[in-house]
Amino acid sequence: MPQNEYIEQHIKQHGRRLDHDEKKRKKAAREGHRIAKDAQNLKGWKGKMFAKKRYSEKVEMKKKIKAHEESKIKGPSKPKEDDGEALPTYLLDRQTTNTAKAISSSIKQKRLEKASKFQVPLPKVRGITEEEMFKVIKTGKSKSKSWKRMITKHTFVGEGFTRNPVKMERIIRPSALRQKKANVTHPELGVTVFLPILAVKKNPQSPMYTKLGVLTKGTIIEVNVSDLGLVTAGGKVVWGKYAQITNEPDRDGCVNAVLLV
Repeated sequence: MPQNEYIEQHIKQHGRRLDHDEKKRKKAAREGHRIAKDAQNLKGWKGKMFAKKRYSEKVEMKKKIKAHEESKIKGPSKPKEDDGEALPTYLLDRQTTNTAKAISSSIKQKRLEKASKFQVPLPKVRGITEEEMFKVIKTGKSKSKSWKRMITKHTFVGEGFTRNPVKMERIIRPSALRQKKANVTHPELGVTVFLPILAVKKNPQSPMYTKLGVLTKGTIIEVNVSDLGLVTAGGKVVWGKYAQITNEPDRDGCVNAVLLV
């Protein structure tokens, strides 16, 4: 193995930290503060080079914004010259459309179709604090160590899930709070079916909760819909579809979800 690839090998074998995505997001959010601080404090040659770089970035941004604004212009690309000949009635309303406008409208249409495809019944949910999500577990002979956490919400783990050794397990998912099936309602058919859960796709609270498989209100899960007999346009049976949890499983003791169609 080359000497410089040990980090990539470690990531492949052991994965990343559970809060890797959250730390990455926070670092990107702090970037604006760092740039503002550098703009105020850098002096001399470094200050000149920094200002030059920022100026070129702003010019590029303004060019992009101007090009985008011009693409929204409605109406004909060029006014038609009057040659003195009368036009038939069916040609009076016709005009050559702006190509840029047509392209931008097609892009907008694609975005709208994509957004409508992934519309969810609950677009906003209540935030959950770490104190509510985790319970501190005291360990050690004198109960002085507090590095373990136990999840207080319902979770989903896969079929072949095996717990880590007790002395090495940092986050505990109690077996009494694990869910394998959900009551899924089809909005168009109006039927509710008890379907097995395949995976947790997205938890709106945090990427770490998604990795841990925490089931809270608003979580997107993948369920096995082969029992419903749904087929694609090509005639193939649909195996898995996404659904959004609409209740709070830790209060009701079960998972209720609405199928995303």
